[in-house]
Amino acid sequence: MTEDKRETIYDIMGGARTVRMLVEAFYPRVQQHPLLAPLFPSDIHPVMEKQYLFLSQFFGGPSLYSDQYGHPMMQARHLPFPVTKERADAWLGCMSAAMNDIGMPQDLKDFLLERLQGPAYHFINTSDSD
Repeated sequence: MTEDKRETIYDIMGGARTVRMLVEAFYPRVQQHPLLAPLFPSDIHPVMEKQYLFLSQFFGGPSLYSDQYGHPMMQARHLPFPVTKERADAWLGCMSAAMNDIGMPQDLKDFLLERLQGPAYHFINTSDSD
């Protein structure tokens, strides 16, 4: 197998279709979550599209986010929002539930959530006491 043929996480999880399904299952949960909903605009569709582009790239798919918006600089993009550990946990909980909703196998779900924990906790920029 050549280096060009290496399978990515994106490929293993089912590519664009699965990432799209995950994003579509995730954001309704975010919009209903009392800690997360206030951080998002009422028109969630642009956020969903950016998340689709980002997750595609994050999991080893095409560089859709960078191609459209430049370097992700995700920590800087999250600075205007009060991200607490409690909110990071809630975000991961919504993502876990969305993975269940789309029927993701448990071993793949566990692996993806482990990968997402790093960024989720890296974006914490305020204490839980706000």
